[in-house]
Amino acid sequence: MKHTISCRVRNRPGVLARVAGLFSRRGYNIDSLAVSAAHQPGESRMTIVVEDAENIMGQIVQQLYKLIDVIQVIDHTGDTVVERELALLKIQAPAEKRMEILQLALVFRARAVDISEGAVVLEVTGSPDKIDAMERVMDPYGIAEMVRTGKVIVARGTRAT
Repeated sequence: MKHTISCRVRNRPGVLARVAGLFSRRGYNIDSLAVSAAHQPGESRMTIVVEDAENIMGQIVQQLYKLIDVIQVIDHTGDTVVERELALLKIQAPAEKRMEILQLALVFRARAVDISEGAVVLEVTGSPDKIDAMERVMDPYGIAEMVRTGKVIVARGTRAT
């Protein structure tokens, strides 16, 4: 099972390394990590996705709170959230396949952000499942490169993220 954790931290050097180190010391790999400045000055928001940490998730949350620059930690596993991810896919697109690729991209509401003689770069946003599905559909055409941002979330309603 995947766990999604949001952390609000002070925007200081070394905070990211300390948070990542906490997971590493416990032998858990971070599947996805997105960090950016928060709307509050001097703060950042981290969205961390970890798999199979069910038995010690409570301990991880408590340990995160012990880090000096961590302000708030919420495990959103099972919560109703809005989640999005961004991906850029560079697809091998010879002239005879280009229109077919662009039509398939429309199904995923992806848009072409670059078209060159032999490749098309597509931008798609959505849930991680949507990104995975687009990857499967485009794979037969030849994915030359793919970059994903990692999942970001916001809690629905008035609940804090």
